[in-house]
Amino acid sequence: MAAYGRPSLRDLFDESPTPHIAHPPRTHHRDFYLATDGSFRESGGGLGVVIETRDGERVTRLSVPNEAPNNNVAEYRALHLGLDVLAARTPSDARVGVLIDHDDLAANVNASVLASRGLSQTAPHDVSVPGKTGLHWRGIRARLHGLGEVRAARISSDRNPAHPLANAPDQYAHVNREPDRCVLPEAPTSTECIPPPSRSNRGGASD
Repeated sequence: MAAYGRPSLRDLFDESPTPHIAHPPRTHHRDFYLATDGSFRESGGGLGVVIETRDGERVTRLSVPNEAPNNNVAEYRALHLGLDVLAARTPSDARVGVLIDHDDLAANVNASVLASRGLSQTAPHDVSVPGKTGLHWRGIRARLHGLGEVRAARISSDRNPAHPLANAPDQYAHVNREPDRCVLPEAPTSTECIPPPSRSNRGGASD
């Protein structure tokens, strides 16, 4: 069940661009989807995490207070937290779709994934990590490389279900008390490559 009546993470992922990585028809066959967001305020911000299976079943939500030095660092901390939680609750060979409302972070994730597969020449993007992120980028890369297959999609903040969790951790603290779940998605009923919603009506376009 998607949070706050929004579309499932799978639908959001299929409808969003994935910087530097082609969006093939089988993209919507991810096993898990992870949405993260980080917020910065002088009075203290927060980190938001939402994880769902491809069936739309919620695995977990988190809304954690966080005092980051700036918004960029908050975004990296949120993704690091989300990947840590995901790694603890999913198989190591899981195919994961990541949803982020931060352009450079999404691009960095995909460029790092391509580099780990020896395909860095196909990504015209030099990874540049903001200062003050500490070891968070190293932790993110370790988690990315420890999963079966990962790609990141760029979504707008108003469609990111992790956004309210990051921006109002005082209001959403109750989600941290939801029971832990280790949900596995149901096995796909078909291997047919059906284009995701964003590509199904594009005529003769090919991937």
